Amino acid sequence: MVSKLLAKLVTLNNPHIKSVYDPTCGSGSLLLRVAKEANNPDLKFYGQEQNPSTYNLARMNMIMHDVHYTKFDIQNDDTLEVPAHLEQRFSAVVANPPFSADWSANPLHMNNERFADYGKLAPKGKADFAFVQHMIHQLDDNGTMAVVLPHGVLFRGAAEGHIRKHLIKEKNYLDMVIGLPANIFFGTSIPTCVLVLNKHRKTDDNVLFIDASNHFEKGTNNNVMREEDLQRILDAVSKRDFIDKYAFTATQADLAENDYNLNIPRYVDTFEDEELVDLNEIAKQLIANDKAMLETDKTIAGFCDELGVRAPFGVLKC
Repeated sequence: MVSKLLAKLVTLNNPHIKSVYDPTCGSGSLLLRVAKEANNPDLKFYGQEQNPSTYNLARMNMIMHDVHYTKFDIQNDDTLEVPAHLEQRFSAVVANPPFSADWSANPLHMNNERFADYGKLAPKGKADFAFVQHMIHQLDDNGTMAVVLPHGVLFRGAAEGHIRKHLIKEKNYLDMVIGLPANIFFGTSIPTCVLVLNKHRKTDDNVLFIDASNHFEKGTNNNVMREEDLQRILDAVSKRDFIDKYAFTATQADLAENDYNLNIPRYVDTFEDEELVDLNEIAKQLIANDKAMLETDKTIAGFCDELGVRAPFGVLKC
């Protein structure tokens, strides 16, 4: 369902996309999911996968889904260190990269056009923003990208905070932040989010925040996003307006006021007022409980008297 969400987000305003790219394509399922939402039989697929076995599966998957070999270009290597499609630009970019993965963070990358403009590199032990920067570089000027990331990218400071601020304040690329339910991915229970970015935003465009974290079906091992949960997100995206406890459109001033911290509760108030407690009613109930306990004690004392044993309390005696 998350793949379906990403596919719909990148084709929502442009169903006739010409190309789709996934820098961490795995077996290629996300690329094929985008094809189902796009309205272009000549769509071309591009991807890169580091694991050789998974890379071979991706190519087999394309052929098994009737994608002609001339319509896909999937390469086998480390995307951040040895990118295979660096000179190309794509109509849609989607990815579910490994969360907070290790990468070299080699200072020489500061001379690379993907990272040079930001002034900082993503930390060595958290490559999340390195993937974001790479994906933006590969995105066409009129394209849209959607990426699944851990919640930490929304608020972590240091180099990540610097990159996040640059993406928002200087580039104005961020379009949406969507909070997903926790425990919806196999192998990790951490909460995740979807960032949607594009390069054709206007200066005064707002940023849409959606908190979909409480809308899911609880499963045996993992939580599950249902069709109605997906549709709720898409309706909020189409409406792009305030929805109580669910969606908020933030201005650049709002983001600056929060020092470009994107933590969703800063924008979407999901606080529920606790039900008021009637203390007089509680006092009456306590008095009634005391009376009932006394009656019970008397009953127990009577049984003890009949049996000729000591009562288990000191107030009433047999």
